[in-house]
Amino acid sequence: MSEKISIITGSTLGAAEYVGDHLGDVLQEKGFDVTVQNAVILDEVIDDKIWLIVTSTHGAGDLPDNLKPLMNQIAEEKTDLSGRRFAVVGLGNSDYDTFCFAVDKVENLLLAQGAVRLCDALRIDVLTEENHEQVAENWLPNFIAAL
Repeated sequence: MSEKISIITGSTLGAAEYVGDHLGDVLQEKGFDVTVQNAVILDEVIDDKIWLIVTSTHGAGDLPDNLKPLMNQIAEEKTDLSGRRFAVVGLGNSDYDTFCFAVDKVENLLLAQGAVRLCDALRIDVLTEENHEQVAENWLPNFIAAL
């Protein structure tokens, strides 16, 4: 049907991983070729043209430990990501002034390296949204329409 979608999760407590798994299941049901990967390294995804990154924000607006190595490698090696298209789903707590800062960090880095953003990021407030998977599924048509 289409190019493979690589769902890359960055999760500290598991919530982003669950959302990534759920979006992968929904996309597969719709006929898309999808892989869901946690703690991924660049060599594993560099050939994939579509990235859907699902990340929580950790600490003072930081990336989760299992997403940092990939983003650091892209930044340090100034990896050319032209030809890559991406979208970001973020989970955060609006009690913090660093709410979903990881989304901004990912988007800014990927855009700086030439990747193209497919649609506006989804920022899920874990304080007010109980069903993270459903909120992400409700956003998914925006991503699919942009493919």
